[in-house]
Amino acid sequence: MSIETQIEIEIQKVTAHIGARVLGVDINKPLDAEQVTAIREALNVHKALVFDDVHLDDEGQEAFARHFGDLTTAHPTVPAVDGAPNVLPVDSERGRANHWHTDVTFVLNPPQASTLRSITVPPYGGETLIASSAAAYRDLPEPLRALADTLWAEHTNDYDYAVPDEEIDDEKAAQRAQFTSIKFRTVHPVVRVHPLTGERGLFIGGFAQRIVGLSPGESRKLLDILQAYVTRPENILRHRWSPNQLVLFDNRITQHYAIDNYDNQPRRLNRVTVAGDIPTGIEGKESYSIEGDASHYTSVAE
Repeated sequence: MSIETQIEIEIQKVTAHIGARVLGVDINKPLDAEQVTAIREALNVHKALVFDDVHLDDEGQEAFARHFGDLTTAHPTVPAVDGAPNVLPVDSERGRANHWHTDVTFVLNPPQASTLRSITVPPYGGETLIASSAAAYRDLPEPLRALADTLWAEHTNDYDYAVPDEEIDDEKAAQRAQFTSIKFRTVHPVVRVHPLTGERGLFIGGFAQRIVGLSPGESRKLLDILQAYVTRPENILRHRWSPNQLVLFDNRITQHYAIDNYDNQPRRLNRVTVAGDIPTGIEGKESYSIEGDASHYTSVAE
C-alpha cells in the first residue's frame, strides 16, 4: 500500500511589512478546507500573497476566489470579460490605474479580497505596488492617530480627476462616462477595523475625496498627510509580474497602484473579487451610503 505524503504549505515573506510567496499548494486544483484556512491565515498576516506556476483560465480563477466567499460581478459600471460576468479585464488598452486606490471603495461593501492573474506581461515595467494600510496606521504619530480614529470620509467614483483637458481624447472621455454611469457616494471610517484580525488600517485611497465636516481643500490636505504614511516605501510590496502568476490581496487593509512604466507595450491582468462586509470604525459604527445602489454588483458578506 502506497502512502501519499502531503506537502505542507510554505509561506516565504517577501518584505517585512507586506507580502509573501506561497509554496506547496496547487491552486490549479480544488482546495481542501485545511488549505483554504492556511491561505486565509497567511493573507491575514501578510496582506498580499503571490502564487507561481498558475495555469488557470477565467473559470479556474473564479473557482479559486470562491474558496474565500461569494464573488462580485466584474465591476459596478465597467464591462466584464465576454462570457465571464465575474471577471474584469485590467487591460492597458482600456486605461491605466496608475493611482493609489483600494478596489471599489465607493460602494457600501467593497470587495474583501481581490485576485489578479497575469495574462499578458510586458517585457519591462508594469509592476503592481501593494501597500499595507495596517503598517501605515501603526506608523502614525499618536496625535495624528487619535485624530484619524475620529474621522469619516466620503468615497465616490464621480470626482474631478484633474486630468488636463488636452489629455482627454474621445476614447478617454467615453471611458470616464462609462465609469461614472452610475454615481456612487459612500461614507466610510478613515480607520477601519478588520473583521477577522481586529487590526486597524487607514481606509482611504483615491476614491476618498472629502472628510466629513471639512471643506474640500481642508480634506485634501489631511488626506494627503495620511496617504503619505500608506505609500512609505517600507510599507510597499513592489510585484514584478511574470507569466502564470496570481496575486491575492486583502482589499480591506491594502491599497495598490499599477505603475505606468512600460511604454505602449500590452499589459493584461484578469481580476476576480470576493464580496465583502460593510466596514466598521473603531466604535463599531458601520459605513453608510449616500447615493448609488450596488446590489447588482455585490452581495454583503456575513
